Amino acid sequence: MVQRVGLYPGTFDPITLGHMDIIRRGSKLVDKLVIGVTTNPSKSPLFNLDERLAMVRRECAGIDTEIEVRPFDSLLIDYARSVGASMILRGLRAVADFEYEYQMAGMNQYLDASIETVFLMADVALQPIASRLVKEIAGLGGDISKFVSPDVRDDVMAQLSARKA
Repeated sequence: MVQRVGLYPGTFDPITLGHMDIIRRGSKLVDKLVIGVTTNPSKSPLFNLDERLAMVRRECAGIDTEIEVRPFDSLLIDYARSVGASMILRGLRAVADFEYEYQMAGMNQYLDASIETVFLMADVALQPIASRLVKEIAGLGGDISKFVSPDVRDDVMAQLSARKA
């Protein structure tokens, strides 16, 4: 039997409850889920790559599906091929997400039609959550406990304190 492998790419800076919702739901669609953690040069990361990898691994530890958390810094479709993925998993929060993701899915299909892009809508309660906003709220002293796990909240607060020191 062929193993169904899915790839969920992102920066996960930090990993939010919205990401975890997509990971939990998406993991039910595949035999193995590879979470590809990348660095987006257009974003200013709060956490370095190793810290984000560790954070994602910790947060995913209790999920039953086989999950592998790996770094990548290549073209997404090439990375999907390299991990044997037949599916790229993407979460959608709003119409603005869809327009960007639809264009990316079209390009990826053009590059390799054998790898499908599957969109999952974020849980309604989690739709407003974005890593960028979580960092902004925390940086301004706001409470982020509704958007991230307690461990991630502690990570974010420690990182922000270290930067101020």
